Amino acid sequence: MYLHHVAAYIPEAVVTNAHFTRLNGLASEWIIERTGIQERRKAGPGENANTMAIAATRAALAAAPAFAQGTVDLVVAGTYTPHDTIFTAAHAVQRDLGINEIPTVSISSACSSLLNAVEIVEGYFAMGKATRAVVVVSEHNTAYNNEEDTMAGHLWGDGAAALLISKERISPDDLHIAEVITGGAAPVSKADEAVTLKPVEKGIVMPFGRDVFQQACIYMARVTQTLLDKHHIATSALTYLIPHQANLRISKNVVKQLGIDPERAVSNIERLGNTGCAGAAIGLAEVWNTLKGGDRVIITVFGGGYSYGAMLLMRD
Repeated sequence: MYLHHVAAYIPEAVVTNAHFTRLNGLASEWIIERTGIQERRKAGPGENANTMAIAATRAALAAAPAFAQGTVDLVVAGTYTPHDTIFTAAHAVQRDLGINEIPTVSISSACSSLLNAVEIVEGYFAMGKATRAVVVVSEHNTAYNNEEDTMAGHLWGDGAAALLISKERISPDDLHIAEVITGGAAPVSKADEAVTLKPVEKGIVMPFGRDVFQQACIYMARVTQTLLDKHHIATSALTYLIPHQANLRISKNVVKQLGIDPERAVSNIERLGNTGCAGAAIGLAEVWNTLKGGDRVIITVFGGGYSYGAMLLMRD
């Protein structure tokens, strides 16, 4: 299957580290040293996971007239910060598209939802139930976040991205989705309590951030190396590595383990904060126009509950 285009939606409001200095006394230098984050975006009044998903999808389709000429026959959305758990982001996108009677699926596998959503598309394509899909990932972290939490309240940002995926190639510039590998490591260490969001109790909490850090470094590097080895790609031949945007120190650790040139690692956490399952997709959107023939891109992710994965994209 093929990735025809990807586009992002980023809210306008900027929240700098100075906000958390005033609120909690956290020095900007302290936040940057531990996370790399300098600022993050916050959804405005009337914005939510559904509206951002719609905006990202509209942006993607507006930039891809060849894709829009066909009929989208599958919508898959991923988020752990839903605006509505019944009329989900996937339903909102379908309604905005005005396309009736097509499969419409919403999933939540923490920050790895992007790749699980792509796998769902892969399954529908394989079964002959769809040929042209929208995958949209959208996070409204600030709707759930407790800013006064000095452990994790300063991490989160909002944003969305949409991917247009087809079973057959539409354009010579399409990226071939060569392989997606995902897995779950829920039995490992503190996966059940390291990062949680229980809306009826409290917002996003991360009481065991060190454990998250350690496991993310292990699994993101491991699954990326698996793809490199399986497809006989030398690290020097990788155009971009796009890691989940959780912590700049995690990304640097993974890059170092793999022996990849740090300049090839895509990063937006400095500007956007942790945008959950949308972060890596936003990163891909940011470098999309730089891609050329022969390029190889790997997206690697890790999420709360310790789900993980990697996807290899190739432009022939």
